[in-house]
Amino acid sequence: MYGLSDDEITAIHDGQFEAFAPEERALLRMADAMADTPSNVSEELYQDLRRHFSEEQLIELGTAAALENYRARYNRIFDVGSDGLYRKGLRFKPSA
Repeated sequence: MYGLSDDEITAIHDGQFEAFAPEERALLRMADAMADTPSNVSEELYQDLRRHFSEEQLIELGTAAALENYRARYNRIFDVGSDGLYRKGLRFKPSA
């Protein structure tokens, strides 16, 4: 299976990260911290991230999170709605 399950999406939406692996929890916490206004990745969170990821990986992951945050905020300015790509129960199959 590709992507996240409906239960995982609901857990993320509700801020319930306990069921995720430690490195995933750290990334979810980072994404939340980056989306705050003002954004603030604490030293404690940064040290947790460094236990799981190299500096190079964190640069790439931080860039991806920042880009998605930018796009979300940009879309709000111009009232861009969802394309409706997520539908509960939708499953993607790997390409052959």
